Amino acid sequence: MGGMQPKDLYRLRWAGSPRLSPDGTTVAFVVTRVDEETNSYLGDIYLAPSDGSAPARPFVSSERSDGNPVWSPDGSHIAFTSTRSSDEAQLYVIPVGGGEARRLTDLPEAVEEVAWSPDGTRIAFSARVRDAAYEEEDERKREPRRITRLSYRLDNVGWTFDRPRHLFVVPADGSAPPEQLTTGEADDSGIAWSPDGTRIAFASRREPDWDVSTRSDLYVVPSAGGEPRRITSMDGSCGAPSWSPDGDTIAYEYRPGEWDDPRHARIAVIDVASGTRRILTEDLDRNCSPYPHIREPLFTDRGLLFALEDSGNTPLYRVPADGSGKPEPVIEGDMCVTGYDSASGVVVSARTTPTCPAEIYTGDTRISHVTDAFTSGIELQAPERYLATSADGSEVECWIVRPAGFEPDRRYPVLLNIHGGPFTQYGNRFFDEFQVYAGAGYAVVYCNPRGSSGYGEAWGRAIRGPAADGPGMGSVDYDDVMAALDTALQRYDFCDPDRLGVLGGSYGGFMTSWIVSHTDRFKAAVSERAVNNWVSFFGSSDEGPAFKGEIGAWPFEDVEAYLRISPTSYAPRINTPLLILHSENDLRCNIEQAQHLFAILRLLGKEVEFVRFPAESHELSRSGAPVHRVRRFEIILEWFARYLA
Repeated sequence: MGGMQPKDLYRLRWAGSPRLSPDGTTVAFVVTRVDEETNSYLGDIYLAPSDGSAPARPFVSSERSDGNPVWSPDGSHIAFTSTRSSDEAQLYVIPVGGGEARRLTDLPEAVEEVAWSPDGTRIAFSARVRDAAYEEEDERKREPRRITRLSYRLDNVGWTFDRPRHLFVVPADGSAPPEQLTTGEADDSGIAWSPDGTRIAFASRREPDWDVSTRSDLYVVPSAGGEPRRITSMDGSCGAPSWSPDGDTIAYEYRPGEWDDPRHARIAVIDVASGTRRILTEDLDRNCSPYPHIREPLFTDRGLLFALEDSGNTPLYRVPADGSGKPEPVIEGDMCVTGYDSASGVVVSARTTPTCPAEIYTGDTRISHVTDAFTSGIELQAPERYLATSADGSEVECWIVRPAGFEPDRRYPVLLNIHGGPFTQYGNRFFDEFQVYAGAGYAVVYCNPRGSSGYGEAWGRAIRGPAADGPGMGSVDYDDVMAALDTALQRYDFCDPDRLGVLGGSYGGFMTSWIVSHTDRFKAAVSERAVNNWVSFFGSSDEGPAFKGEIGAWPFEDVEAYLRISPTSYAPRINTPLLILHSENDLRCNIEQAQHLFAILRLLGKEVEFVRFPAESHELSRSGAPVHRVRRFEIILEWFARYLA
């Protein structure tokens, strides 16, 4: 039995989106699988007793993809989304006791968030609303786009200024078409019904200059229609609302400040009538909104449930909603929670570990086994944790994955992997990247350098600047990742110091470009979807202006600060053979970033190759077309084999 190979991606299955029946006895969840024939991701909805007394069984399946199951308040029906009859996911309702699914929507855009009204008669959801110009199918005849807002596109979504996301309400029995509840230029997200069903809370940016601000607020709108009322105070970023059972307060995620990134998300509650806010996790000093986002905080009889990031893990915590106690762990350990729910005193979660994609658990009882066929047929490698001491004495948390088929007497080439963000974390979750590289015979080293989340806020803010109160990216974070590598070479004699490779995507791509422009110790490198020139990134990225919060100024205020942290400023120093990977539809780090660096290196006669993936976004390695994900692995492995074999 060998390690994971690129084409094993087609065998992947995982469980997620767990939702409990109101009585807590049954959990609905989604099983996602990678389908080679259709080159897509397909989903089925399963049901299982929450006590694990019987195996999970398929409940809703089609030849396309079903997901987002939500129980009706009386437990008799499940609402879900499906692409069974449309390229865009539509809303359906199906009786739990048996019967056919009933379609409730026929919209040109996908139904995204789904929430039942407390009395079970209506369902709220969100969907994008297209401008009338889209009625002209021939783009050559379509009116030109007139853009007046800075926020007008979004990676993996496309144009947003002429198709904002809004809230809708539809009768659960399908007796009438959906009614649009909110309007405006900005996106609305998060749906929380008040217990009496008369109001819906959501998050949005609705002030006159919303597009040139990082603030967002919570609003409440009558569920029968009307003008939304802002209830938060415009002093930070608010999202993921959840209404208390008594209807007096709303819990939500709150990030303080504006243009002052990164900051930890806190769990807060606000009195709906008075606007008085109480922050419940101020002393926790951990980010309480993990990436990728999981869901809103949940009210339970014992307090608010929420997830956070902690030293590479994503545990589930609980905190009294009245502020009478401190946050305490509910589910913890070397794993990452990727979904959770609670009802009638029962807590279920989806969890993943480095050697197992996500499965469903009640407490510590595993109630799904959708990954067994995959994990039993491949030699998956568990990481080993170690600590490294950086140049200034800071302690960095690191991991190493041994090659598949490890032999103690051999020396292996080493790949230093660097995560994106930078305010994210590598952690104890299944990551196909590490397993594929280990399966190809590499030792894999990774860490959470300064700038990462999962630690104290000061750790995440340590690389702000250079126009803010910090040294900027490529400073102590560079020291940290190099310390992680050096410590691995000292501790693990199977690591070959003469065969080193480095790679990463997004911020990790930036760091890869930065590293090879500041040292020649690596034999080969792969810089993927990178920021290489911060000046041009400012205008070409969907989130370029937001990085003022980390850099400390706009480029027209301090262009030297932007050039100082741009790898292209140091490109003539690059001697390491460099493979540049980028997606042609990447709106987060536009492909011009790759073109810029490639042009310089080619003109200088450096050893460089440039690979472009068509029809892919910034999410290629995570949710891109399966055939492209497999091909990407093959290209990366071929590149490193060329120089490190």
